Amino acid sequence: RRRRRDGERDKKRRENGRRKASKDVGEGEEKYQTKREKRERGKTKRSKNDREAKRRETYKEEPVKVKSNKTREIGKNAKNENTRKWEARMGEPEESYTKEKKKRKSAKKEMEEDGGHSIAKEETHQVNKIKKKKKKETSEVDNEDNEEEDDKEKELRPEDLSPEELEKLKEAVDERKKLIQSLRGKPWPMKKKLVALRESQEFVEKYEGALGKGKGRKLYAYKVMMTKKWMKFQRDLENFKTACIPWEMKIKEIESHFGSSVASYFIFLRWMYGINMILFGLTFGLVMVPEALMGRPYGSIPRKTVPRAEEASAMDFAVLWDCGGYAQYSVLFYGYYNNQRAIGWLKFRMPLSYFLVGVGTVAYSYMVVIRTMARNANESGVGDDNSFNFSWKTFTSWDYLIGNPETADNKFASITTSFKEAILEEQESRKDDNIHLTRFLRVLANFLVLCCLAGSGYLIYFVVRRSQKFALDGLENHTWWERNEVNMVMSLLGMFCPMLFDVISTLENYHPRVALQWQLGRIFALFLGNLYTFIIALMDEINLKREEEMIVKFNITMWETSLYNGTEPENSTAPPISIHPADVPRGPCWETMVGQEFVRLIISDTMTTYITLLIGDFIRAVLVRFLNYCWCWDLEAGFPSYSEFDVSGNVLGLIFNQGMIWMGAFYAPCLPALNVLRLHVSMYLQCWSVMCCNVPQERVFKASGSNNFYMAMLLVILFLSTLPAIYTIVTIPPSFDCGPFSGKKRMFDVIHETLESDFPAWFGKVFSYASNPGLVLPFILLMVLAIYYLQSTSKSYKEANVELKKKLQAQNEENKKKNKRAALQAQMVLEEARKVASQTAGQPNNSTVLQEYESEAFYF
Repeated sequence: RRRRRDGERDKKRRENGRRKASKDVGEGEEKYQTKREKRERGKTKRSKNDREAKRRETYKEEPVKVKSNKTREIGKNAKNENTRKWEARMGEPEESYTKEKKKRKSAKKEMEEDGGHSIAKEETHQVNKIKKKKKKETSEVDNEDNEEEDDKEKELRPEDLSPEELEKLKEAVDERKKLIQSLRGKPWPMKKKLVALRESQEFVEKYEGALGKGKGRKLYAYKVMMTKKWMKFQRDLENFKTACIPWEMKIKEIESHFGSSVASYFIFLRWMYGINMILFGLTFGLVMVPEALMGRPYGSIPRKTVPRAEEASAMDFAVLWDCGGYAQYSVLFYGYYNNQRAIGWLKFRMPLSYFLVGVGTVAYSYMVVIRTMARNANESGVGDDNSFNFSWKTFTSWDYLIGNPETADNKFASITTSFKEAILEEQESRKDDNIHLTRFLRVLANFLVLCCLAGSGYLIYFVVRRSQKFALDGLENHTWWERNEVNMVMSLLGMFCPMLFDVISTLENYHPRVALQWQLGRIFALFLGNLYTFIIALMDEINLKREEEMIVKFNITMWETSLYNGTEPENSTAPPISIHPADVPRGPCWETMVGQEFVRLIISDTMTTYITLLIGDFIRAVLVRFLNYCWCWDLEAGFPSYSEFDVSGNVLGLIFNQGMIWMGAFYAPCLPALNVLRLHVSMYLQCWSVMCCNVPQERVFKASGSNNFYMAMLLVILFLSTLPAIYTIVTIPPSFDCGPFSGKKRMFDVIHETLESDFPAWFGKVFSYASNPGLVLPFILLMVLAIYYLQSTSKSYKEANVELKKKLQAQNEENKKKNKRAALQAQMVLEEARKVASQTAGQPNNSTVLQEYESEAFYF
């Protein structure tokens, strides 16, 4: 039994030993196979790299030309030695692998007899040997690669080159630079472009700096360094300019989601903000600050002092909100400024500066508007080329330099919106409706619009006449609505009439862009009629103030004489009686009254716009968003739904606010500052409202690329708003006791006074001759004729360009037809050749006949 047990144990031990040995052998073989596979992969990679290196060497023709004969022979010898070593080394692993395979087979047989214990040891020993050999091979290969790189660097050192080779290397560097600049326009695949760009950049970085070393090459190195720094400075400057454009990313985001029509409003708002910043700088720096710093202080004269009867309520909020109290007697309004010719230690000419700033702001506005219109006309050219519109949008819309996910989303939305715009343009161009019904509906819509305009004009005139009665009775006896009735009625008409016009415009069935222009024209007529009705009513009030001024002037003279006669005895040497400026009676100052009316109108219009934005957009969006789940119908799809952004109403609101600024800035220097604040707040508030509360329009359309329609309306309102100001400056005499022109017959007399006192006599004569109507009128007539001539020539050039474009398109179509006919004829010739060849298949001259037909087809 013991012997049997010992025998069974020995058998089990032998079996376990065999299993372990076979397992170790299998693992060793698997490891060896994986290593061999890795080695083979390395071979393929190295061969691939060698091929790429050869291709690069062929691509880099310039540095190859630069090498001398000696360096070429050294490189060939080094390559031959390296290839021999590499082939000998690559042949060793296969021989060792076959020898070790035979040894392993013989060892297996011996181990089966001995029990399998020595097999595992030998296999592990062999695996370790292979590992050591592999490490040696990789280290030797790395050393040889490093040696080859060092040899290459030694070969291409510019110090060892002759002057001719150095010039060639410079030319090669310049050619690589040109390649880098023109690589974007090459018709190559993207992979080839990236490889060429990387190789060219490496080549330039490697040899451009090295060319500056050595005697006589410092100037070239300095030029290279300065050109690099100059290019970097230009790139940084362009990036800085782009970063300094205010609200650029906000406008791009809005354009990507709502289209170019909504974005054009915000671009126009940003442009208006820039104009008002310059107007504010002129009035603030040349009028308000000098008077506040160098003029007489508050309380020194009556025009700079609150009257005694108004001191108790001068700081009340209601009074300040109504532009009275301390606000009225400050640098914010015309009446505060003194008529002293020179003020301060600088002898600053305050009346002259006030007049020139008022004229200069209007002249600058004209210049900027006309210049912008001319630039937009030059950029737009003859018109958009709509040929292959969808193909261009499909293949060229995406910007491959985008790396930000949010920017990519905005670009995707922008491309989608542009496709919607293009589809709508194509649909509108192919639309064919009933022309008689369309004409009847358009006539009906225009009749309804005219009725609305006439009603709004009559309502404003009625309200202004009523407010004059309230002013005669005393505003303290009336309510807040009656005191501010004119401003509120004008603001409400400007808010609700555009909505009514929008409803009426649905009858006309115009293209969305044409409908927008009609809407803008109607709102323009509404605002213009309201504004001129308001100005006519103001003229009536100015006449009443002037009559009151005459009475006050007579009363002041009587008061002064009675005060002097009642207090001064005859032949008295006592000092004169000092009267506080608050107790001195004063005139009504119609200029300050006009400025107050415009400031009130701007403030009430701004508050109305913001309140309607919060109520009409924000609260409406909140109700639709949160009550849609528990309502009887779908609030998003039906009534009230989310609101759309009203482009026409907002644009006209901007234009007429700016018109009121131009009209009232002469009498209220604070108006440009108020408008800057209003536009700044409007940009942020309306951007937030558009992105959070509005939805894109159902009929998205492409806005005009130049926005010249907006600029044309702005130019018209600029001209119409400066007419009343020029009329009051030229015809109406200024008030006798307020403002910088008090004591003069007309406001422009300050120019004659300055010419007489500060300039020589001959200059005054030249100016009087130049301002003679006999010279001014012919000059204006000549300007009108020149403008007409230039406009007619530009129109003829545009027509010639259009005709030339039509001829080019016709020629292109004719060439296409010719090519098509030639292709069809060649195809017919080839078919005939095939038929002849099939018929004469057994004849010996078959090939010559086929060649003749093919040559004929090739000729076609």
